[in-house]
Amino acid sequence: MRIEKKRKIKNYIALSLATLTAIIGLFWLVFILTSILIKGLSAINLSLFLNDPAPPGIPGGGLRCAFIGQLIITILACIIGVPIGVLGGTFLAEYGRNNKLSGLVSALADMMTSFPSIVVGVFVYTLVVRPMGHFSGYAGALALAIIMIPIILRTTEETLKLIPWELREAAFALGAPYYLVIKDVVYRGAATGLFTGIMLSIARVAVETAPLLFTSFNNSFLTLNPNQPMPSLTVTIYQYAMGPYPDWHRLAWGASFVIVIFVLLFNIAGRFFIKKRLKK
Repeated sequence: MRIEKKRKIKNYIALSLATLTAIIGLFWLVFILTSILIKGLSAINLSLFLNDPAPPGIPGGGLRCAFIGQLIITILACIIGVPIGVLGGTFLAEYGRNNKLSGLVSALADMMTSFPSIVVGVFVYTLVVRPMGHFSGYAGALALAIIMIPIILRTTEETLKLIPWELREAAFALGAPYYLVIKDVVYRGAATGLFTGIMLSIARVAVETAPLLFTSFNNSFLTLNPNQPMPSLTVTIYQYAMGPYPDWHRLAWGASFVIVIFVLLFNIAGRFFIKKRLKK
């Protein structure tokens, strides 16, 4: 009875500490989201999306160029990073089982997920920006893609490993080649997990600032050519938040609100689309 009482006390203490830490983490999450919603919602208007930035110190203007630049850079990063990450994870899970090279790649991918993003920015600056002689949207997209790849690769690998091998054997018994088994059976069963990994990577790079400071830099004008310095929403938020003008602070809160809502709605819409498709 005495031992059982000690176990109950230890269990109660551990449960209390775990609950307390969860409440603390949840408090700061709610606090940050509430601040963004309250201060950002008041800054939302059509001029934020339709107008370009006003000269420093002059009220008004918007962040049209930053929204478009961020969208272009993120799309280019997805075009580069998503196929490489998914195919790399597929190789590790399907073709590289019990392979030493696969274990090394997985370990390196885990290490890369914890790398400071500024290191990636400096790397791309040295590799791309300096040889090109100028900043560009392509360099920014490459930096974000490098951050996306290990996240997608590891989530893809772990998700595909959860698919029972018996499903593959059933497809093999019907005479299906391995690539069709992966495409029509494995990917279909792991669709939600794959999408989650992609969404995690997009959510990670959507709020990155440091890599873009060294690669795409920034621009106060609308630029559609990725071979030039491009404006980005995250760098603009950083510059406006550090600026001395109250109107810049208002625009920064509005841009932060848009990023949070965009990631949330995109995540919900994607999950709904996948569930609807799997039901069919």
